[in-house]
Amino acid sequence: MHVIGVDLSGPGNVADTAVAVFEAGARGLKLRATETGVGDLRLFELVGALAARGPVVAGLDAPLSYQPGGGDRPGDKSLRRAIVAAGMHSGSVMTPTMTRMAYLTLRGVAVSRTLGAMGRRAPRIVEVHPGAAMALRGAPIADVRALKRDDAARARLLAWLDARGLRGAKALKRSPDHLVAACACALAAWRWSEGDAAWLEPAAPPAHPFDFAV
Repeated sequence: MHVIGVDLSGPGNVADTAVAVFEAGARGLKLRATETGVGDLRLFELVGALAARGPVVAGLDAPLSYQPGGGDRPGDKSLRRAIVAAGMHSGSVMTPTMTRMAYLTLRGVAVSRTLGAMGRRAPRIVEVHPGAAMALRGAPIADVRALKRDDAARARLLAWLDARGLRGAKALKRSPDHLVAACACALAAWRWSEGDAAWLEPAAPPAHPFDFAV
């Protein structure tokens, strides 16, 4: 089985989309590949190639649905409460239809539905939140909050991820924040696939067809 963590950006800012590919084994996950600047077609190609070799679990950091009528989904409210209790800023979980989020939501919905339509090669898809995945599993909260601006914090988080079963992550210590987030997405997706999510909002089709987990 392969686990792929995807830190999606909006459709007009593909340069900030990062992917981390891990292979599952008896000792956890092993880093196999990373890629940045990933567009939709490249992502579909990558998932398809992995799926030709076996099962794929994909954790996508983007809203994969929105609340009919606007506002927070039930999962947004619940996760926001959880991260605030852990020491993160409430704004780390944003409403999918906010102006700042709408284009990311558009891409998340489009990408997830296309991946889900790949037939026998469709991955298991889960919506994830990388910061929450680390914070709710005990990562140093100061480092989680400094992820985007501090190289040293990113290096410590990668070492933390490596120690939690993502073998090879610490070798990425000079990577941009998006790639660190992609690794955290893989952690959330992997633990979810094992039935060990730190937080979970189950899918509620048809409006919310995917689990949301960290």
